Amino acid sequence: MAVPAPRTSPGDPVGAFLEGPRLTRAATGHGPLDGRSCAVKDVFDIAGTVTGYGNPTWALTHAPAAANAAVVDRILAAGAHVVGKTLTDELAFSLSGANHHYGAPLNTAAPDRLTGGSSCGSVAAVAAGLCDFALGTDTGGSVRAPASFCGVYGFRPTHDAVSSAGVRALARSFDTVGWFARSADLLRSVGDVLLPDDSGTLDAGRQHWDAEAWELLEVPLAEGEVARLADGLPPASARTRAPVSGGGLNLWFDAFRTLQLAEVWAEFGDWIARNKPVLGPGIAERLDAASRLTPKEVHAAEADRAAARERLERHDLIVIPTVPGAAPLRSAEVATLEAYRGHAMRLLCIAGLSGRPQVTLPLLQSSGAPLGLSLIGRPGTDRQLLRLAADMAAAAGRP
Repeated sequence: MAVPAPRTSPGDPVGAFLEGPRLTRAATGHGPLDGRSCAVKDVFDIAGTVTGYGNPTWALTHAPAAANAAVVDRILAAGAHVVGKTLTDELAFSLSGANHHYGAPLNTAAPDRLTGGSSCGSVAAVAAGLCDFALGTDTGGSVRAPASFCGVYGFRPTHDAVSSAGVRALARSFDTVGWFARSADLLRSVGDVLLPDDSGTLDAGRQHWDAEAWELLEVPLAEGEVARLADGLPPASARTRAPVSGGGLNLWFDAFRTLQLAEVWAEFGDWIARNKPVLGPGIAERLDAASRLTPKEVHAAEADRAAARERLERHDLIVIPTVPGAAPLRSAEVATLEAYRGHAMRLLCIAGLSGRPQVTLPLLQSSGAPLGLSLIGRPGTDRQLLRLAADMAAAAGRP
């Protein structure tokens, strides 16, 4: 089955926004985001409108929101204005950016490749310059992967650091509110509005360049490229390269996948039974797998998550490629997209399992397309991590 075509319009040449009249909201105050334009993924409530969640049956079975999501109110109060709701993968449960019902936005940084998802419309709008920044959500990688694919900055905060009130849930112990921007400085400014004060300390000199993660790259980096990246970070007081996981990232991904599927079924099982929605390829199969999990499997995965968090405690700053390579081609078949998803999740699950903040910077390339470099900090060091990313971007000439 071919990837669905983007649904473009004169005001939306990349198919980033929902079809129909553009949903806009004026700023309600003044602050660090004065005059900035923001797009909002269609998983965030905006008062008086239905949050469609990428599925037509969901939209038909839910009433308009009574209030804005908390983060939408925060950005409006800080001076930003909303320029539209953006497309999401179906039920935010994919990493491809190809919605069976509504199309796949264009990736302006690599037009023959996908944007990635599930925050596909938000990243497409930012990459195309249709807004200054955009809100997305990241459960398994839905901000980090699209940011890498489209050559923009993306941030996943410490789990629960940013309010999820008024945001549709997918898997609650992994869900986070994240955002995209074309500059590290603006990414940090959005964080100044949405993030609490840091509760921990990040020693950026204690760097772990995870060997297993770098070996997952489809096209290995030249030694000189690695050295260039290291030069953009503070001098290392300690630099380690051994695998961060004890039993391998495959084990961590298996634990993540099991726990996510269990939580997804808890979220959607009853709704699916009542409404029997049409689900796109990939989504339907994953939900079917979710319905068949056993308590024994979930219990074992919970133990593996606890072990992963304990093992990660020894590391301050983890440096990895965001994903293994360039975005999948738009011509890719569903089986290819699912295989890439599993490969990428071996990198993306590290922050998910540990609840750590992660920022991806557009400092690499693979196969002639963008590839992100990721910095993963300790929980509660979000502001320090964003400041470090801004410093690193400036050193690389990409502020």
